[in-house]
Amino acid sequence: MSSLAFEASGAALAAVRRHIDTLVEDRVASRIADQDKTLWGPEAEAEAAIRLGWVDAAALSRPLVADILELRRQLAAEGVTRFVLAGMGGSSLAPEVIANTAGVELTVLDSTDPQQVAAALAERLEDTAFIVASKSGSTLETDSQRRVFEQAFADAGLDAASRIIVVTDPGSPLDQASREAGYRAVFNADPDVGGRYSALTAFGLVPSGLAGVDIEKLLDDAEEAAEVLSEDSADNMALALGAALASTEPLRNKVAIADEGSGIVGFGDWAEQLIAESTGKLGTGLLPVVVNSGDPETVSKAADVLVIRLVSPDHEVTLGADEVAVGGSLGSQLLLWEYATAVAGRLLGINPFDQPDVEAAKVAARGLLEERPEALLPDFTDGAVQVRGSGLGMGSSLDDALRDLLGKLGPDGYVSVQAYLDRFGQAELERIRPVLAEATGRPVTFGWGPRFLHSTGQFHKGGPATGVYLQLTGEAAADVPIPGRPFSFGELIAAQAAGDANVLREAGRPVLRLHLGDRAAGLRQVIDAVSRLAGK
Repeated sequence: MSSLAFEASGAALAAVRRHIDTLVEDRVASRIADQDKTLWGPEAEAEAAIRLGWVDAAALSRPLVADILELRRQLAAEGVTRFVLAGMGGSSLAPEVIANTAGVELTVLDSTDPQQVAAALAERLEDTAFIVASKSGSTLETDSQRRVFEQAFADAGLDAASRIIVVTDPGSPLDQASREAGYRAVFNADPDVGGRYSALTAFGLVPSGLAGVDIEKLLDDAEEAAEVLSEDSADNMALALGAALASTEPLRNKVAIADEGSGIVGFGDWAEQLIAESTGKLGTGLLPVVVNSGDPETVSKAADVLVIRLVSPDHEVTLGADEVAVGGSLGSQLLLWEYATAVAGRLLGINPFDQPDVEAAKVAARGLLEERPEALLPDFTDGAVQVRGSGLGMGSSLDDALRDLLGKLGPDGYVSVQAYLDRFGQAELERIRPVLAEATGRPVTFGWGPRFLHSTGQFHKGGPATGVYLQLTGEAAADVPIPGRPFSFGELIAAQAAGDANVLREAGRPVLRLHLGDRAAGLRQVIDAVSRLAGK
């Protein structure tokens, strides 16, 4: 029996009851398992035909296990015990959750912030192996991180090629270049799996397995779950979760995900990118909002918010109105949410496997790096914070600018905080998320840039035009050059932030940009200003 558990109440339960019989009659679960590309309509068929390999990932990934464990043994014998992973979106979020849940060390470098890059370079380089995870290898962030680590190994007198491990699609440019460079190992993933569905492929297994996770147990749990998730049954929890996500009336398209003792560390961050990037398009979609138990979104009773509580599968649950509780082992939950998101896509009438708006920010950033336009002057400076606005009156103080941005919120709106900073060094900034939610009475998402561009970034541009956007950038204590590139990490992250802000502005979204001239002082100033908004 699967370890999964599911309960729903109120509007979520009504949605399940309204759709479950039709989903069973249409054999949606078994057709997903059979990789039926027709489930999401004619326009989605071409993409679905090459994106459904994830349904068999747990079984097909078995042969990888022995190779991963043997490489781990070899590296340990050489004194290599620290692993740094460079990957964006699903290539880093899944292994981070897997490793953190198992309590093993894996340094995830999914940022271009110079301070975060420098911190990853500074720690125990002599004990470190570097894992590059990219389907094609063309991801600018990942390529830049590979370049700087390869140079750092060489500068330290270490054999760089023996310390670099690659996960990529077979035949990709990165696959070919890595083999030619003689890197320590190249693992190929199933090309018929998109990045956000890749948790149980080489992208999830290689980094976490090398770090010390029991990946066989992870696959065991997923395979056990696959048996029940592929059944055309009214008891199929993937069908129920998909209906609860996508079919409440009216649609509760802000999905507050709160961990309440699930035993899985950071699962909401992984589910966030899976759901937002899969559904946020054509002016519709679901916006996941990762919260803590008791945060404003979990108690607001807003008509457009669905609360999902992540619990232990054997936990006694007393649901509030219009809530869902989901429990299970990590391996089973990964597959459950992948199935449920595919079901939700069918019910929403969208293709859950494309991401048409993700590329826009990348193109804008590349354009800024190539053209090197003059830096825009701030509209004004308040203390350590430089303030720029798009379509905002703002006044002459940070408090005025924040009030003006939040004044653009509609009754069904949300706030997106986008921090292009060091997510470890400036982690205290996340404290403003629940404070803003309390001050506005609306859901607030928090994303670290540029990683959120591969996650909620799709929803912000392709979903309903109801958000307001607070972007934070900051001066780094020292920049980090990128070998072989005419730009540094500082210039790269500045272009990524400016490029995304430009795309949002062109789409008519209100954007307030705050640049911290001094990170510590500016951070304190922003936290204090947000606290004043909430009367704290």
